[in-house]
Amino acid sequence: MSTKIDVRHLPEFAFEHRMPIWWGTAFFMVIEGSAFLMTLTAYAYLASQNPDWPLSRVLPNPWIGSVLLGWLLISEVPNMWLKRRIKRCELKPTRIGMAVMSLVGLIAVGLRCFELGYINVRWDSNAFGSMIWALIFLHTTHIVVDVAETLVMTAMAFLSPLNGRRYVDLSENAEYWDFVVLTWIPVYLAIYWIPRWMAH
Repeated sequence: MSTKIDVRHLPEFAFEHRMPIWWGTAFFMVIEGSAFLMTLTAYAYLASQNPDWPLSRVLPNPWIGSVLLGWLLISEVPNMWLKRRIKRCELKPTRIGMAVMSLVGLIAVGLRCFELGYINVRWDSNAFGSMIWALIFLHTTHIVVDVAETLVMTAMAFLSPLNGRRYVDLSENAEYWDFVVLTWIPVYLAIYWIPRWMAH
């Protein structure tokens, strides 16, 4: 004898762990985080095996990287505001927040492009150069991907009505920006400051 369950009272969407997309985003961040972890582990191993580390007479100039770090940390203010508006399904504030975060992301990409001119070591010069460029390439990929996704979602938010599931998509996009910001902190230290500390 089959049992019927009335699910009409259940919501059509939910935020965070109650939706499959949240788990997909979370596992994606775990996978990508492990790539950063493996690269940083390789960096630490090479540093431990080379007494002359960082193997470069001219180190990366930290000033643009520091500006980018400050910009990313500040960007968490509008991003947190946006996440609250999204979870309340507020259309106009969500559209404004998405437009702001699109601009924030484009400025971050611009800073990253400018930053590349201050690395001061080629990727093929030595192991230090290879690790520096591997780390910055990984993080650049994440910035570009997230900004591209944010731009597309912003256009969709303005050009079409937002339903509940679309708000969930926007929420996960905002959560992924947190990942982009947090991963830059250890990468920033590995590129700019750990070599300086080890050189003294």
